[in-house]
Amino acid sequence: MVCLGSVGFAKSPSRRGLVDKKPASGRLVKTKHGYMVPYKMRMPGGEGVFEMTPIPGGEFLLGSPKNENGRGADEGPQVRVKIEPFWMAKHEVTWIEYKQFMSLYEHFKVFESKQIRQVTDANRIDAITTPTELYDSSFTFENGEEDRQPAVTMTQYAAKQYTKWLTAICGDQYRLPTEAEWEYACRAETKTAFYFGDDASKMGYHEWFEGNSGGVTQIVGQKKPNPWDLYDMHGNVSEWVIDEYDSKGFAWLAGKSGLTAAQAIRWPTKAYPRVVKGGAYSEDALLCRSAARLGSDDEMWKEEDPNIPLSPWWFTSERARGVGFRLLRPLNEAPREEVARFWEIDDDAIRDDVDARVEEGRGALGIADPKLLEAIKKIQQ
Repeated sequence: MVCLGSVGFAKSPSRRGLVDKKPASGRLVKTKHGYMVPYKMRMPGGEGVFEMTPIPGGEFLLGSPKNENGRGADEGPQVRVKIEPFWMAKHEVTWIEYKQFMSLYEHFKVFESKQIRQVTDANRIDAITTPTELYDSSFTFENGEEDRQPAVTMTQYAAKQYTKWLTAICGDQYRLPTEAEWEYACRAETKTAFYFGDDASKMGYHEWFEGNSGGVTQIVGQKKPNPWDLYDMHGNVSEWVIDEYDSKGFAWLAGKSGLTAAQAIRWPTKAYPRVVKGGAYSEDALLCRSAARLGSDDEMWKEEDPNIPLSPWWFTSERARGVGFRLLRPLNEAPREEVARFWEIDDDAIRDDVDARVEEGRGALGIADPKLLEAIKKIQQ
């Protein structure tokens, strides 16, 4: 299925991934709109394909119980959260997908030189920035850049811009998951430390971690999926969620009842730390548990960045070399003003860095809309 159509911001879902008749087999989620089913999408203008699988709505306890082995102080207190249905990518975003987004830098520069598709006050709402060309690719590609390896070292801001671009091209709303949505999907109705149980010694049968990865990221989808058909939720690479990290965990939610995923979001108020989930190829199994959390550290993760100002799109240093992301698409699309919060700059320090890089010509700003692919084809002729 090729991405087509314009951006949708209605409250009712689009029909992609929805069927009226119950399928005879395969994963499905029954809703008032029909049956949610898995679907595949070919990358706009590229060869990559990503797969989305339906996740049912429900309630769960966010965080870990006090007696869980390896539990961090930032994983509690547990709070009950209600989750609406959504689709989640079976795999982490891979290099064949992310490099298509990276290629926009060159195209936007051509648009700029030809003075076409210029960003104005009237269309700025549709503008995105794209990652600069890598100054030293050895940082980002240290663990390889094969098509089906997970893309890594992008900042949360860059990951958010990717989801905005994909939404504009494909017409369905894609975004980063919230921490509650991510953990709910990872657990898949289990209450144990891992979706496969509490025994960390079984990690090697199910996921990639320091005990079996060989010290590098691995091709996605080689191990076993969780009960909801999601691969590599524990290990391989940690994944960005939208939330700000708080070392006090969920204390700010304690005592609140009837929480929805939206109400449980801790919206970022500063550049870092922000939450990454799932653990990585270089980490101990206990750091890959469903409830495990890590706060980002821009200073440490950009320690080897030779740029001034430091790149708002790329990290260079260890720990970030094992950080990627996964797509989420909600069943019910949010209004523009609500979903935009998942895409846009939310901190003045990040905004200043982006503006400085674009003004210096070391960043690219352009319009992401359904006509973008056609415009790219024209300049390539």
